[in-house]
Amino acid sequence: MKKKRKLKKHQQPQVHEKLKGFELKIDKLGNIKSSLNIDKINQFLNENVKDKKLTDQNISDKKLKK
Repeated sequence: MKKKRKLKKHQQPQVHEKLKGFELKIDKLGNIKSSLNIDKINQFLNENVKDKKLTDQNISDKKLKK
């Protein structure tokens, strides 16, 4: 006989201070609803997340110049 899983209570995930109140919801049709404007999200990501592809390109460009 299989054991039933205990469902965890819905808890708010830990987020950065600038993203407090940020929620994503997906409706029945698969449309994504966000509590923050996409431009604000992109600005936050540009400031706080390093893009691995860009750093790899910069390294390969420097190697080609040498």
